[in-house]
Amino acid sequence: TRIIQKRFAKKGVKCYLCGSYNHKNNKITSSKMSTKDTAFYSNKQAFLVDFSGKNISSEGGVFLLEKIERNHNIIKNLSRAISDKRHQSYIYHDVYKILKQRVFMQALGYEDANDADILKNYKLFTSVFSGTIASQPTISRFENAMTKQQIFTILYAWLDAYIQTLAGRKTITIDIDGTDAETYGQQQLSLFNGFYGHTMFNELYFHDGDTGQIILPVLRPGNAHSNWWYVSILYL
Repeated sequence: TRIIQKRFAKKGVKCYLCGSYNHKNNKITSSKMSTKDTAFYSNKQAFLVDFSGKNISSEGGVFLLEKIERNHNIIKNLSRAISDKRHQSYIYHDVYKILKQRVFMQALGYEDANDADILKNYKLFTSVFSGTIASQPTISRFENAMTKQQIFTILYAWLDAYIQTLAGRKTITIDIDGTDAETYGQQQLSLFNGFYGHTMFNELYFHDGDTGQIILPVLRPGNAHSNWWYVSILYL
């Protein structure tokens, strides 16, 4: 996928990658203009997707993630449930930005926080974060600062978002499924499961049986029995 970021200017549109104003069809008269290859607009810049094969990047999925987030504000709504106890005078990356970066990293296959040291040099990735991203120490402090109370607050925020979609529904079917997420290393809660035969997280998902929406995701220890917790969660 070739990604081009175009900047609005009086004399035309500037390509973010090469700095040229000489691309074909480079006149944009309105920021509301919509084209089939435009992912989104940000700060008077158009982010375009092109498949011609030049200036290839394997991180094009970050634009799709950004567009989904802009349409649904899933991460933004969850970030509001997280209290920020840091000294406000020293904050460079707010909670929403750090959480969005962490989610995008996971979705693109960068599971480790220290992968930020690599991604900070990828202009395509940093472009959706206003040019800069949080470092590994910042991400690690953010993750380790989570308390049990905050985790439950996030879970309730997720549930509230689902409940808001239920207008007009008379019945709800809840599907409950557990799945193994094989792990490598010494992650917390990563334990051996005799049934699956490897170290893992035993993830639990509550799905809407009619729409497929995830009502609630729950992370369980790898050695958890398949029937752990779901009854007590239904009573919450």
